Amino acid sequence: MPRLQAKSFATPDDVRSMPMVRFETVGLDEARVGHCRFEPGWRWSTHLAPLVGTESCQMRHFGYTMSGAVRIVMDDGQTLDIGPNTVFEIPPGHDKWVVGDEPWVTIEWGASGRALDVALHEAGNRSLATVMFTDIVASTATLERIGDAAWQNLLVAHNSRLRDELNVFRGREIKTTGDGFLAVFDSATRAVQCAAAMVRSAQAMDLPIRVGVNTGEVEFVGSDIRGIAVHAAARMLDLAGPNEVLVSPTTRDLLEGSDLILQEAGTHELKGLAGTRQLFRLAPRNV
Repeated sequence: MPRLQAKSFATPDDVRSMPMVRFETVGLDEARVGHCRFEPGWRWSTHLAPLVGTESCQMRHFGYTMSGAVRIVMDDGQTLDIGPNTVFEIPPGHDKWVVGDEPWVTIEWGASGRALDVALHEAGNRSLATVMFTDIVASTATLERIGDAAWQNLLVAHNSRLRDELNVFRGREIKTTGDGFLAVFDSATRAVQCAAAMVRSAQAMDLPIRVGVNTGEVEFVGSDIRGIAVHAAARMLDLAGPNEVLVSPTTRDLLEGSDLILQEAGTHELKGLAGTRQLFRLAPRNV
């Protein structure tokens, strides 16, 4: 039976976020309403299609644009720009992207709000990525040897150089780990190429680093990631030596056809993970 009720998006029932998208929902018994924010540069075919697995968005959207604008291109070629203060209906079979420098902020309700909630939940939970961990070898000993001030200067220079390499190879920095980085890539080849470039940049500073690279499904949780693939990459990092890049079997298989050369690095148990794994190291001539 319908009942008198109200809910606020200030305290939503659920929040889903992934790169360039935030989706908050409230439920009113059987009804579900979504508050959606899509950042400038977001495009369905770029950011969601690879995760959803369809060439175009197959959901019907029914909602209201609070601010910003979006361009819709249907599979049959129809095009429509939707601006602020506009009620919209978008049939299944379309691509869309944010127009301009302002986020597209909408309210969606009914079946479309629930469907988008489920789609973002599934996409946010599962994403194939290549995960990279780096850190400075013997950082504590270096700190004790050169002192706090010199160490901070060295760390700033290290971070700047490694971020430059991330930009070149289109890696996404997730966070710093004190004396290293956690980053993800949508290409295994670029990830390993970036790892080699990072080692070279650090060597130019007389600063040995080590790198672990693994490919698998990860879960984006806000600005962080988690999952077995992340855990495995961290454990591989622990096994790497100075100026060494260790690569998992999955990543190795994805490098086929590249000019990168790998060498067997033995079979290892990764702490906290069942079984043993054959690891590979990037050949010195690639570093």
